[in-house]
Amino acid sequence: MKRRDLLIGGLASSAALAAPARVFAQVRKGSVRNRALIELARAELDRAGEAIWKRDIVGIADFGLHSAKRRFHFVNLEREEVQSFHVSHGTGSDPEHDGWLNNYSNVEGSNATSRGAYVTWEWYQGRFGTSVRLGGLDPTNDAALSRYIVMHRAKYAEPSHIEQWGRLGRSNGCFALGEEQFRIALTNLSGGRLLFADSLGLEDDGTRHPVNIEPLRPDRPTLVQRYATGTF
Repeated sequence: MKRRDLLIGGLASSAALAAPARVFAQVRKGSVRNRALIELARAELDRAGEAIWKRDIVGIADFGLHSAKRRFHFVNLEREEVQSFHVSHGTGSDPEHDGWLNNYSNVEGSNATSRGAYVTWEWYQGRFGTSVRLGGLDPTNDAALSRYIVMHRAKYAEPSHIEQWGRLGRSNGCFALGEEQFRIALTNLSGGRLLFADSLGLEDDGTRHPVNIEPLRPDRPTLVQRYATGTF
């Protein structure tokens, strides 16, 4: 069965996966931060080109913010709206476990988060249940498939973990989300959409938190799809 057939079947069965709106941060269409995220989403879509075949919603993970903050943004370009919630980063990117991402890696075994553009592929059943396979499109994350970097649910990514510990737990480099947040990700971000990860440090009020990692350059070359269509 081809990937697109799997996607169609999976999306058809997802109607029951509605989640409460309380997991989202407030939607503010005209805010400085949201305008910056919308502009970035459009620029990354242009750079990705034909590697992305669903262009309505873009996911942006801003690892320049502490893990206690809502730093995983769903950017709806059709409605020009942004909804935000929590996401974990890798243990190799935060060895002190203080909630801050200090470094990226594309090396297998590093357990670190990788930066760059990803394409979201099909759902599959893995260690954490239903997960979303990711394909890295940049030289900084093109080992995502061999490293098993995916989107999945995890108890350590629940908001309740922040209430107890002041930060989220850490993944092995994957984009780990809480249960309700992951259900939303399944229906809004999987199946050929763009996920972009970098250290932006964009606060809710539009100011930028100082980060110790230089953001990726905006003049990076156009991306190419790094897999054979129809084989997954």
